[in-house]
Amino acid sequence: MLAFIQSSPLLLGCALILLDLVLWQLIPLQRRAWRIGARLVIFLLFSSVLLAAGMSPLQPPPWPEDVPRNLMATVLTIGWWLFGARTVTVVFGLLLVARGSHGGRLLQDVLGALIFLAAVVAAAGYVMQLPVKGLLATSGVMAIVIGLALQSTLADVFSGIVLNTTRPYQIGDAISIDGTEGKVLDIDWRATRLLTGSGSLAVIPNSVAAKAKLLNHSRPADVHGVSISVVVPAKVRPKRVFDALEKALQGTRAILASPKPKVTVKASSLESVEYEASGFIADMGGKTEARNQLFDLAHRHLEASGVMWNVDLAMPPRSRQREVLDEVRVFRSLSDDERDALSQRMTAVEYLADQVILGVGERSEHLLVIGSGVVSASVRDGDKLLEAGRMGPGEVLGIEGILDEDDGFAEFRTLTSCVLYRIDKEQVKSCLVQRGEVQTALSKLQRFRRQSRESLLLQKPTLIKKGGFLSWLHK
Repeated sequence: MLAFIQSSPLLLGCALILLDLVLWQLIPLQRRAWRIGARLVIFLLFSSVLLAAGMSPLQPPPWPEDVPRNLMATVLTIGWWLFGARTVTVVFGLLLVARGSHGGRLLQDVLGALIFLAAVVAAAGYVMQLPVKGLLATSGVMAIVIGLALQSTLADVFSGIVLNTTRPYQIGDAISIDGTEGKVLDIDWRATRLLTGSGSLAVIPNSVAAKAKLLNHSRPADVHGVSISVVVPAKVRPKRVFDALEKALQGTRAILASPKPKVTVKASSLESVEYEASGFIADMGGKTEARNQLFDLAHRHLEASGVMWNVDLAMPPRSRQREVLDEVRVFRSLSDDERDALSQRMTAVEYLADQVILGVGERSEHLLVIGSGVVSASVRDGDKLLEAGRMGPGEVLGIEGILDEDDGFAEFRTLTSCVLYRIDKEQVKSCLVQRGEVQTALSKLQRFRRQSRESLLLQKPTLIKKGGFLSWLHK
């Protein structure tokens, strides 16, 4: 065996290199450790072949008089240095992946380039006996010239190394760099690539990203900020706006209770004041939906508090009861005269925060319309209550007993101080007789609530349109 190795080292060396390439392609990417392990074993076998044939990578070939054999040995020993550089590079790559480095590819490329450069210099010095010092001096001068010519490109490369080392963002994060927002698709040698909200590709040089003001909307992973701004006439008392926007923040379950949401004044002038309502959500993907819902809730609660926009002074003033009826989908089929008559029979009732309006199994003698405030609807699951949704101005409760004789299956409790308007159920039943659309709307609402309750108790997605409890009333 030893005689065969000494007589055919080039053949064995080429066979081992070919075997390494074949195994690298055959072993799947998921088994990265197996691929690198196979490469290490083949490299050790390759080193053994060189030593058994009387060759050393640290010395020139020992057969200067035998030109073919000397050339073969030179090729094998230079190949050993390059093979070793590639093996060390992939081992470093495995270590970077094991550490969970999202930018390991860029760092691996830089380290690989340095390792291959060192291998080439070592092969030139040990195997070919070239004057390495002169070569390094010459290459140093060339490096200075090239560095000056590629100054901006090198700045991007080293900035990319810094970004991948410090990791202010990862691939998949939603970030904002100098006002450009998007999802990180890739971080390469020169730039960071973002997919913007409009579907465009933004390419930002790494040197710019390293120096710019950066916002990472994906960290921390379980808390993401969401905010809306509303402009209100300056004549409106700020306390009224604060109360309305705080109720809007409480009106959706998407906003987390901690960190606590807040309302602040963002800007002001003689004509108007800009307010900002901000909070936090748990899922970055629901940010747009949460903002849209907050805008709708803000409008409804501001309107309930008496803040109006584009008021037609030629129209006679209307009561709050009449304005609320326009928001109740159940009664949208009624004419203006019918709504006027019905609003005159509505009685206002005030509730404090954390007060039960209707308990599980209770049936109200009145249909209740929320005029202002936030009401929580919960269903019973054994000995505990599960919150099914939150309701705001323009939504109704107490519909049991109108279409059938069922008792209430939910508890309705105030989260804030509320004003509710009572409508006698006999008045509603007369509307059912006169207007079939009212009965259809009530049937749909009752069916929606039952399906929502069953879905919540079974802990499975509801079969109806997603958007929250009673969200179809908002639209």
